[in-house]
Amino acid sequence: MKKADIEKFFSRLREIEPHPKSDLNWTNPFTLLVAVVLSAQSTDVGVNKATKKLFKKIDSPEKMIKLGEAGLKQHIKTIGLYNTKAKNVIKLSQMLVNEHDGQVPRSREDLQKLPGVGRKTANVVLNVCWGEPTMAVDTHIFRVSNRTGLAPGKNVVEVENKLLKNVPDEFMVHAHHWLILHGRYTCKARKPMCVECTLRDICSFKNKEV
Repeated sequence: MKKADIEKFFSRLREIEPHPKSDLNWTNPFTLLVAVVLSAQSTDVGVNKATKKLFKKIDSPEKMIKLGEAGLKQHIKTIGLYNTKAKNVIKLSQMLVNEHDGQVPRSREDLQKLPGVGRKTANVVLNVCWGEPTMAVDTHIFRVSNRTGLAPGKNVVEVENKLLKNVPDEFMVHAHHWLILHGRYTCKARKPMCVECTLRDICSFKNKEV
């Protein structure tokens, strides 16, 4: 996609949603980190339901450790892979206390050392919590980037690198949210809503609905 089209691409998405936010509910860096870890292969809606009561009581790694793995499972048992996620959350909480004075680190390298935290999770935390210009490539962003021709790539890292290179600085802070929203509600996997898409004229997708 040409530079001029990329600018149009994000300008139009910004017009639709000037100040996009994560659909996950959180109150501080720790609860955001936990919510993102829990959201792997789960819906944000499902995670929010599970953490509604949890985050009212547990909002720090110290409190999470005191709650314990069994206690955490009772809160998140409606979420997929909750057994593994509970273990990871307790372990990462312990690491935060032991190695970071109970604070969520503000570097991708340190975040990715935490159990259950991959590159995407680290990027989400850095972007949502501190406004870092990162690109957390999930299935929606990967699909939209390839389908539209914005940043085609064979894997998430390749797509991430192209987006970081091609997206103008003025759009970087919110770019990943705009792409997620577009992929979730318009450029859907099975039935993309091309007829009403604001990006239809600059999108390279060949099978647009008539």
